[in-house]
Amino acid sequence: MCQRMLSCDRNIVGGNYRSAPGAWHEFKRALVRVGLACLVAFMLSLTQAKSNAADERQPNIILILADDLGINDLHCYGRSEHVTPNLDLLAASGLRFTSAYTAQPICSPARAALLTGKTPARLHLTNFLPGRPDAAAQKLLQPVIEGQLPLEEKTLAEYLREAGYRTAMFGKWHLGGEGYGPAEQGFEVVAMPPANSQPTETEGGKSEFGIAQAAVEFIETNRERPFFCYIAHHTPHIPLAARPAVVEQHTTAFHPVYAAMLQAMDDAVGQVMRKVDELGLAERTIIIFTSDNGGLHVLEYAGTPATHNSPFRAGKGFLYEGGLRVPLVVRWPGVIEAGRVIDAPVVLTDLMPTLLDAAGVSLAGTVGPLDGMNLRGLWRGQESVERSLLWHFPHYTNQGGRPAGAIRLGNWKLIENFEDGSLELYDLARDCGELMNLAEQEPQRVADLQQRLAQWRGRVGAQLPQPNPEFDALLHRQLYLEQDASSMQSEATAAMIEPQWKGWRELMNQSVAGRKPRVTTATGAIRLQAKDASVHAETMRYEPEPHKNVLGYWVNPNDWAEWKFSVPAAGVYEVEIQQGCGDGSGGAEVDVEVGGKSLRFKVVETGHFQQMIQLTIGEVELAAGDQTLAIKPRTKPGPAVMDVRRVVLRPKSGK
Repeated sequence: MCQRMLSCDRNIVGGNYRSAPGAWHEFKRALVRVGLACLVAFMLSLTQAKSNAADERQPNIILILADDLGINDLHCYGRSEHVTPNLDLLAASGLRFTSAYTAQPICSPARAALLTGKTPARLHLTNFLPGRPDAAAQKLLQPVIEGQLPLEEKTLAEYLREAGYRTAMFGKWHLGGEGYGPAEQGFEVVAMPPANSQPTETEGGKSEFGIAQAAVEFIETNRERPFFCYIAHHTPHIPLAARPAVVEQHTTAFHPVYAAMLQAMDDAVGQVMRKVDELGLAERTIIIFTSDNGGLHVLEYAGTPATHNSPFRAGKGFLYEGGLRVPLVVRWPGVIEAGRVIDAPVVLTDLMPTLLDAAGVSLAGTVGPLDGMNLRGLWRGQESVERSLLWHFPHYTNQGGRPAGAIRLGNWKLIENFEDGSLELYDLARDCGELMNLAEQEPQRVADLQQRLAQWRGRVGAQLPQPNPEFDALLHRQLYLEQDASSMQSEATAAMIEPQWKGWRELMNQSVAGRKPRVTTATGAIRLQAKDASVHAETMRYEPEPHKNVLGYWVNPNDWAEWKFSVPAAGVYEVEIQQGCGDGSGGAEVDVEVGGKSLRFKVVETGHFQQMIQLTIGEVELAAGDQTLAIKPRTKPGPAVMDVRRVVLRPKSGK
């Protein structure tokens, strides 16, 4: 700016200012203009430098996750009966999203997506762990899901730890048991107080203050270096519990105990916020608050429903807005303008690429395969970009949900029901309660959205449910049609709703009594990792980089790989391969030879060679003892065959 001003006044500054009357005064005015311009530019540069400094230094990251907190449960989201002053302050000093979505309307897959940046359908972790068993009331059999977050999936904590962050996790994990916990997924410091605690003067009903205290101590210990602190509260998941004295303060609420629990969680969040401010860390700390899924709106446990999600339909366990929309608040002083409200649709898988970018972790070639979108521009005030948000939920839920998929594009949302193929189309701008199905009035729009949804399922390797040979139509009608939990109407209080749904809840529980969930357990399945393969190749090789961890550079179709392994028990095993393939390289035919049988499959384009999907390619009967599995390409129509991360042999009896 200063250079431009000097150039504009060159005729005065560089010429003979005595040659014209008043030239001296013009010269002085020009100097004043130049000086003011330079001063303004200097001040702007200081402001920008301050913003850039806050933006470019590795910021501390505090990610706070509630458990089953509904979109409207906080006071700052319009729930006047709930007391949440600390979270209200967080929203007022930062950015509040009104159309933030979970990656899945149920616990474990939502958490897996949050920590990996990948959609649950790609991970084959699409239901809570260990999942709801199949039952005669269900028209479809649910797919077998991963029983834990696989260790080869790289988490946000692992990336940040490599970038120099101290990492810690406090609270609820719910992504696997022994050997698959937070310590194995990048968290250096871990504390997991009990999910349920005895409410006292110093503790809430969900270990809220024990979790907060552990987080505060970690923050204080690591205040001199960047840290990632993941605080995963159990609040307000069932069973509901809070101090009686606090419950008494909320007697007019929809659910007094629930309201008291939110107050306890808000107090716990306040402890963390105050510690950050006391240590002078506010301007270099990103604080994020959100929930894993929508609020529990049905009777599932004594003393529920816990909340309502009005005006949105349904809640936890459903692909309607009440199950998918979650509160999302982000504070980053000096970078995010205080008090902003954004209605642009975002999804929690967006947080991983956004936070990695903020931490200075390069996205180019490292985490490109993530399913989320970087929101840094949106945080700074840039316009939102229209995008599709997609969900795949092939499960029956404890809340009454049934297998379905969904897509939102702009203000339009399509739900595809897998039981009968029926379609629902809603204009969310006019009908956020999803009451008016416009599918018949908008056939072209329905066809377009359904095609997008189907194509996406193929690209992420989504598992689909299958017909249930034990299907009981009468029981199905009683549980899902005569009392449709997605259309349940809220009353003035939770206590008024409970008697109406008590019989339904008893029948729902009885339908799965004594049955086992369909998951791949940590034991029993045989997992063959890329790093353990014997490679017979000219170009194909194991690529050990953490974001790869694959057999890659498979450009020669004559190259092949094999594993030698031991089968613990004879039986029929389902064979699954985890493969990735960039656009333009798909379609190679590949044989997997094991147990004297050859299983042929066609490589699927996934958009990126490290953007992995899991394909079940067939079954094989194996004897106990030593075995060999080989992968041998037969054709290669594109530049490369594929990348492979692992092969899983899953015992059919383990279903």
